[in-house]
Amino acid sequence: MAENILVCVAWPYVNGLQHIGHIAGAYLPPDIFARYHRLRGNNVLMVSGSDTHGTPITVRADQEKVTPTEIVERFHPLMIQSYLKLGLTFDLFTHTDTANHWAVTQDMFLTHLHKGYIYRDTQKQIYSLTDQRWLPDRYVEGTCPVCGYTEARGDQCDNCGSTYDATELQNPRSKISGSTDLEARDTEHFFLDLAQLNPALEAWINDGRKAHWRASVFNFSKAQIESHELRGRPITRDIDWGVTIPAPGFDDKRIYVWYDAVIGYLSATKEWAQISGQPEAWRAWWDADADVRIYNFIGKDNIPFHTIIWPAMLLGYGGLGTPYDVPANEYLTMSGSKFSKSRGRVIAILDVLERYDPDPWRYVLTAMAPETNDSDFTWEEFVAKVNNELLANWGNLVNRMLGFAYKRFEQRVPAPAALDANDEALLATVRGGFESVSHLYAACKFKAALAETQRLSQEVNRYLNDKEPWKAIKTDAQGAATSVYVALQAIDWLKTLYSPVLPHTSQLVHEYLGYDGQLFGRQVTETITDARGAHQVLRYDASAASGRWEPGSLPVGQPLREPAPLYKKLDESVVASETGM
Repeated sequence: MAENILVCVAWPYVNGLQHIGHIAGAYLPPDIFARYHRLRGNNVLMVSGSDTHGTPITVRADQEKVTPTEIVERFHPLMIQSYLKLGLTFDLFTHTDTANHWAVTQDMFLTHLHKGYIYRDTQKQIYSLTDQRWLPDRYVEGTCPVCGYTEARGDQCDNCGSTYDATELQNPRSKISGSTDLEARDTEHFFLDLAQLNPALEAWINDGRKAHWRASVFNFSKAQIESHELRGRPITRDIDWGVTIPAPGFDDKRIYVWYDAVIGYLSATKEWAQISGQPEAWRAWWDADADVRIYNFIGKDNIPFHTIIWPAMLLGYGGLGTPYDVPANEYLTMSGSKFSKSRGRVIAILDVLERYDPDPWRYVLTAMAPETNDSDFTWEEFVAKVNNELLANWGNLVNRMLGFAYKRFEQRVPAPAALDANDEALLATVRGGFESVSHLYAACKFKAALAETQRLSQEVNRYLNDKEPWKAIKTDAQGAATSVYVALQAIDWLKTLYSPVLPHTSQLVHEYLGYDGQLFGRQVTETITDARGAHQVLRYDASAASGRWEPGSLPVGQPLREPAPLYKKLDESVVASETGM
């Protein structure tokens, strides 16, 4: 029976180009997961969008002396372009400055308010005397009160991951002017009463259905919830950019981004339903009693928002499903330093996709995935993994065997004789990958799934080194034909096992083997117009998809298509070219 899998992907700030750290941590993994489940015949909905209301957008707008809308209109289409090139199959990638998202956010706010989970109170917030304005969290930098990092942001430390109020920073300074002439002033805001929601959260985290969570995610979340130190958290700010507050007397304030962004998972599902012509279809994915597994793919800096705050918001609203799993990744660093879009330490994915094909990037970022520990990217490692792993193992196997079969067996899959023990053993080993690799993909262990698939393809290389059909064909043409058939059958299966990670080149292998049709659907862009204007969305059209997660039989005599190399060998000069050294 088909399963229902809702894949919720972290909403990226649309203040610049995404870097490979973002992709490795939170954007490539859900695509691999969604592709795998689609091959299994499961019902998949993968949603996300550009976070237009984050203060990083207004910070950049202030720096460039333009409006936040201009920043959104510049970078949102580039975000979509990068996902198209990389092959991320969102059923809907939208953004948060839409009439739909505003309505869903305001509905959640009013429901929380009506049920008593939101209250009004005053708090201290930073005011800059030099800039003559309130400074939201991202407008303030200083020394982290927990670890002493001197470039900590006003809401969260990039070094240790701690969250806090901007007033807790030591030696705070304005990000606008650098001024230290700051003072904490009282201002009235709305607060989400996490303390009141703590009992419901505690019951949820201990409901016995979290054994599959990554230990780091579960242990952190459980400790935070069971500490009973959760307190009211402000959900509005003294800013003029964002969703308006549906309450009188707060015209000069807005709903704060951390409350509004996570609601995007729900609002994007509702927008998808509207676009699909089935306005109520969202309920099948979000009703609390629906048979759906909800996954939130994020980086580790977002763990508390998705395992504490968002579940609290859902429980407080009532009647909505909560996350089944939150497979948060650690950080991908660059030569020992953390990537930072705001600080200019980036390798922009859209930039490098202009120079390199997408599947090598998908391979490397999966092979280096920071699933349990931080992982460090270097250009030397990029070149080594493409040349010594992807190309040497899989690429060369496909190229030499398909090329040999095409040239020496009349451009058709050869007919085998009776299989010997070695032939049967190899096929049994590779066929077993449909279980072993499947288990790893389903458990969100994509790095291990790729490694297992690489191991299986290496087994085929060993088999061919023993059989040497290119030599045997001179004295035992039928024996050579059998070895080639066995290898082609194994490649056919490996193509499927690799395809969630390597969709573009797996499609090429599919075609070289003589098949028609597409393993996956296609991505399309549309322009949607609502009461807040027009916005571009990215959608996944599954109508052409024919791939299946099953070990089918390669038809004897099937015409082959002339193959070409799947991957380009990278010259060592790439390192110097990319690093400027």
